[in-house]
Amino acid sequence: MQWTMTASSCAPRLRPPPSGWGRGREGVLKGGGACQWRSNTIVLRGTLGTRLVPQGGVVSERATDASTTAGSSGSASDARSPLERFRTKPKKPLSVTDLVSPAWCELQYFYALSKFGRKPRTAAMKTGSRIHQALEEQVHKIVPVQVQSKEDRFGLRIWNTIQGLRTLRETGLTRELDVWGVVNGEVVNGVIDEVSYTCHDPEFKERVEGRKAEKSKDTVGPGQLRLDEVFSRVGKSEQMSAWLRAPTPARDVYISDVKTRGVRSVPAGASLRPTWMQLMLYRKLLESLSSNTVDAETVLERYSLSPLKTFTEVFMFEIGRLSAVGDGETVLGDEAPHNALQGSEVESHPNLLSLWSLMITEFQHSITSINDILRAEFRYSKTGDVIGSALTVYDTKSIEEYLGSEMQWWKGEREAKGVAIEEAFKCRVCDFAEECSWRKNKIEEATEKHRLRARSRGKSAV
Repeated sequence: MQWTMTASSCAPRLRPPPSGWGRGREGVLKGGGACQWRSNTIVLRGTLGTRLVPQGGVVSERATDASTTAGSSGSASDARSPLERFRTKPKKPLSVTDLVSPAWCELQYFYALSKFGRKPRTAAMKTGSRIHQALEEQVHKIVPVQVQSKEDRFGLRIWNTIQGLRTLRETGLTRELDVWGVVNGEVVNGVIDEVSYTCHDPEFKERVEGRKAEKSKDTVGPGQLRLDEVFSRVGKSEQMSAWLRAPTPARDVYISDVKTRGVRSVPAGASLRPTWMQLMLYRKLLESLSSNTVDAETVLERYSLSPLKTFTEVFMFEIGRLSAVGDGETVLGDEAPHNALQGSEVESHPNLLSLWSLMITEFQHSITSINDILRAEFRYSKTGDVIGSALTVYDTKSIEEYLGSEMQWWKGEREAKGVAIEEAFKCRVCDFAEECSWRKNKIEEATEKHRLRARSRGKSAV
C-alpha cells in the first residue's frame, strides 16, 4: 500500500505523546515504541516541566475512553435508560457512532453497551483505523504535544479542528475533522473522515440540481414571479441581470466518509442505512458549527471543563513553539506549513472559551455552504485500495425523524427494537443472536403462525 505526503501540503496534527515516551538531548523520541518520524515531520526538542501524558492519546469519537468501559457494563434488564447507564457523567457524551450504530440493529448495540460499555473493537475495525491514519497523514503531520490538564487535552482537539479548517482553505481538503453539536438537548461529538471543496461526481450533482430546480418551479404559485423575473420587469441594468445569472462565489463543501470492507464489493440497500444516517448527522453538526448555533459553554460543561481556566504553561509553550522556525528548538521540515499557528494566536487564546471563538471564526471563513450530496467511499481492508463509492442526498426530514426516534430509545421512552424480518440476514453475523429476545420472539411468532395455518388446512380437509 503506497501513501504519499509532501511537507508543503501537510499541516501539523497535534497529539499527546504515547505513555512512556521521552526526548533525548538530540531530540530523538525514545522509549515506548519505535520513532516513525520522517525528515519532513515536525520534531520538537527540549522539555519544560513534568511530563503528564494522558493514556490513549487524543480523546475523540475514535478514541477509547476509559469511562466507557469502567462500571458501565451490567445486566440488559437494568431499568435505567441507556443514556443514564452509558452516557451520563462521568462517562463520555454521546458520539455520532452511538446515534448511528442502532440503524443496523438497536438490540445488537444495546447488548454491546450492556456487556462492554462500548462497541468492541474488532480486528477489522483496527485495520480500518490504520487505513484512516494513513489517509490522515496525507494531509497532516503527527506531532506529539505535552498536556497537563483536561483543558489542555480538549484544547488540543480544538487546535486540530482549527488547523484542519485552515488546511481545507489552503488545499481544498482536510481529514479527521472533530465536530460537536447538541441533539435533542444532548451533546454529541463526531469525527468527519473527509471535508473538501471537490465534487466527486459532477454528473450526479447536475441531476440533483436539476431536480431541485424543477421542484422550485413547482413551488411558485399562480401569478408569482421568480427573483430573476422580478428584476427583469423592474428594469434593472444588464449588470444586475448578469449578476443574477452568474454562480455565487462560495466555498461549497462536500462531506465524505471512508468505510473499510473485507470483501471487494459495495454494500447496498439496508446495509447502507447506518452510513447514510452517519453522513447526514455529520452534515447537521457541521452546519450548526459553521452557523455558530452551538453553545460553547454547553459543550464544555458536559465535558466538565472550565471555559476560562488558563491552559498550563507547558501546553502554551509547546503549542507556541510550533510557530517558530529555525530557532534551534523547533524544526518543521523543509519549510513552515502554510497554516502554522502564530505565536500571537496562542497568547491571545489562552483558554477554551476564547479558543472556541477562534474555531468558529475559522468555520465561517472556510465554509459558506454545505452541499447536500454526501459520499461514502469503500476501501478493501487488506490493501487500502478503493473498491467503489455510493452517493446520497441530505434529507432534513429523514435525519430529524431518525434522530427523534433514536433519542426516544436513548432516553428510555421506548424499548430497543430488533431488525425487520426482511433484514434477518443481519442476525447471521451477530454475536448476540443466541441471547436475543427479539429474535426468539420472532421465531415463536413464526412457529405459532405456522401451527395455525397447519391447523386451518387440517380443518378444511375434513
